[in-house]
Amino acid sequence: MTDLTNAVVLVTGANGGLGAEFVRQALERGATKVYATARNPRTWDDERIVPLALDVTSQESVDAAARTAADVTVVVNNAGIAGSDPLVDVSVEEVERIFATNVFGALRVAKTFAPSIANGALIDVHSALSWVALAGAYSASKAAFWSITNSLRLELAPQGTQVVGAPLGYTDTGMIADLDVEKSDPADIVRSIWDADEAGEHEVLADQVSRDVRAGLSAPLTALYPMLASA
Repeated sequence: MTDLTNAVVLVTGANGGLGAEFVRQALERGATKVYATARNPRTWDDERIVPLALDVTSQESVDAAARTAADVTVVVNNAGIAGSDPLVDVSVEEVERIFATNVFGALRVAKTFAPSIANGALIDVHSALSWVALAGAYSASKAAFWSITNSLRLELAPQGTQVVGAPLGYTDTGMIADLDVEKSDPADIVRSIWDADEAGEHEVLADQVSRDVRAGLSAPLTALYPMLASA
């Protein structure tokens, strides 16, 4: 379990709705400082929040951020980009672009900050689409990120790092603003994730969609993908 009291937290993708909630709620739970990172960080009205430029696709940028934020004890891997076109319809270069942020960027952050978060925590924000392939390269990237998180959980355990995987369903952020679906409140999602972190859990199913998809993984493929039954 990782108590946020007096913690120093770094959040990637902090400009967005989910990222901003991670920042705000970490402070509410007692963090003394939060590095709010983004490619182009926004300004904040709280001196405990340190805006920090961070491009997760650049090792040079991640290294520079790690030097500045050497006191970090908790890292939230929240940065991500969308892209739901079918794999057969997009170029391999577009798939590589999505993987560069959602997979290799997140791994780069985890590896670089691993020494700092010994006896701390790593929070990896996944998607329910990690488990069901309905969004092309995005699903594939989140599936890879989920697998990497499972490996990191085992590999970082000896140094006392708690690794929490957080697969989400539809959450009301700018990334899916145009989708006409029921969406969870980012504040509720982040609250559940921080609760899981402080309770010492390894994975948190923060909404009904993620719980339903996770529960259905043992079913036949035709249950997960009804379109196969009529193909």
